[in-house]
Amino acid sequence: MCGFIGFTDHLANREAVLNAMMARIIHRGPDMGGAYTADGVALGFRRLSILDLSSAGAQPMRSDDGNVVVVFNGEIYNFQSLRWELEARGHTFHCGADTEVLIHGYEEYGTKIVDKLRGMYAFALWDAKRKRLFGARDIFGIKPFYYYPLPGGEGLLFGSEIKAFLEHPKFQKAVNPNALRPYLTLQYSATQETFFKGVYKLPAAHYFIYENGKMDVQRFWDCRFAPKQQSYEDCAKALDAAVHESVSAHRIADVKVGSFLSGGVDSSYIAAVLRPDTTFSVGFEQHKFDETNYAAELSQKLHIRNRRELITADECFDAFSDIQYHMDEPQSNPSSVPLWFLAKLAREDVTVVLSGEGADEIFAGYDWYADTPAMQKFKKVPLSVRHLAGSAAKHLPYFKGKNFLLKCAERPEDYFLGQALVFPEDEASAILQDAYAFGPAPHKLAATFYARAAGWDEVTKKQYLDLNMWLPGDILLKADKMCMAHSLELRVPFLDKKMMEFASGIPTSYRIRGGETKAVMRHAANRTLPDEWANRPKKGFPVPIRYWLREEKYYNLVREHFASSYAAIFFRPDALMKLLDDHYHGHANNQRKIWTVFTFLVWYKRFFIDER
Repeated sequence: MCGFIGFTDHLANREAVLNAMMARIIHRGPDMGGAYTADGVALGFRRLSILDLSSAGAQPMRSDDGNVVVVFNGEIYNFQSLRWELEARGHTFHCGADTEVLIHGYEEYGTKIVDKLRGMYAFALWDAKRKRLFGARDIFGIKPFYYYPLPGGEGLLFGSEIKAFLEHPKFQKAVNPNALRPYLTLQYSATQETFFKGVYKLPAAHYFIYENGKMDVQRFWDCRFAPKQQSYEDCAKALDAAVHESVSAHRIADVKVGSFLSGGVDSSYIAAVLRPDTTFSVGFEQHKFDETNYAAELSQKLHIRNRRELITADECFDAFSDIQYHMDEPQSNPSSVPLWFLAKLAREDVTVVLSGEGADEIFAGYDWYADTPAMQKFKKVPLSVRHLAGSAAKHLPYFKGKNFLLKCAERPEDYFLGQALVFPEDEASAILQDAYAFGPAPHKLAATFYARAAGWDEVTKKQYLDLNMWLPGDILLKADKMCMAHSLELRVPFLDKKMMEFASGIPTSYRIRGGETKAVMRHAANRTLPDEWANRPKKGFPVPIRYWLREEKYYNLVREHFASSYAAIFFRPDALMKLLDDHYHGHANNQRKIWTVFTFLVWYKRFFIDER
């Protein structure tokens, strides 16, 4: 787990610039740094040593002839089998690090090496003979990759974090005016262009070739659900075997490995299979916002040490500017806050942790995926009738029952934008100043992925949308950034190529069964976990924002941002104040809307006011 940066222009002082950019991401790799400069490219690397702790595993790593140089962030879990395959073809390896398979794999297979990789990764590989840059991002988007075409076609900046670009003299820092509108609805940066104008994310499951000043981005993998006929019990048994195999692959390290543990089934399942020395948990002081007792109880049953902490509101607000700095872009998922403190706690003991992210997306674990009892009853009406009712409702102004009719029509394209829905699209536009109210509509962003899922059932369509938007844009982004801020490697065994191949064959009726989400996964987990943990309803990572914003101290803190001159650049001040005051006085529950605006303003102040 590391971080890298690079650029392709010809700066006179590029060594100094490279070092400054590397210093910006030293938290990603405090153990070692390295640089490579040659005609056409400069590469920088910060290393967090996990495999082969010796200097032989240092990066940038070069081929024997010096023609291929790579910087790589992540882990390749099948590197041993790839190494044996490449050695059989005559390649000679010099260290035990997984990085080296990228060099020899490229020499042998070219860009097709991405088809062979099982892991979490982002990398950039310089082909000195061709003067060509080649890179890729893993199939789920676990590891980040950003790039910035320099103005005037002068070259390309790229790296693991946007903040490193601030040190390059040709980087022009500006807010992307099209990013704010979809963010207000979805709570994360949803377009390929980031909140920094001109900076782009390499999408998950894509590779690129940068050659002769041109950037060519191609998709190399896609998730295609194809349910297989099998019994429920056989499916659960095979799922449990797949989880054990994945955890075994993900535990390989030359440093201490621990596990995050909440009260839910996902992290509990991983911890029970891994059986680490220590699990880590955090909660809040407020009543009903502390589930660490569940984690402590399970750890005791498993004979595992559990370290847990309770967080105060003051600690959260004090850390929030740093949290948004490390996020690079505003992201208002409240769980980013406890994750910051959880990673900080875990890093005191271990360098690697395993966690349960991804189970909800691949096994259908969210409440949005299941029908309520009322919906189950109404769905006995013929589908053709429900389609007509849904189509009619879609074109009418809001009325009580409209959303119900849309959902029962079994067309998620008409109402489902993913797991977050903060501001409805019309409300988002209404609170924005005109210059920022014209970003892409979230339903149009979603339409691209719904088109790829045409013909699938409604549950699978929702999963596919979340796998492509919500998972990389929200869940995995905060997981990477919050952990790497504390030099901690996070591994996610559910988000594994082999696990996804298995999950895509599970019948929809096994994923959602009788209104129960990720049913067959819970049944599989019950082979390892007690009933109470295998069947506990999903709660997420609850954060007491609603109560904080009704305390005068925190109300005034947020109000200071809402009343600022920089807030008025983007938002209509009277609309912001109404949101805040209505919530403070108990007239409405606007916690998520307030937090989403507040997050953006804290991010903006940190990058554009505090840091000139």
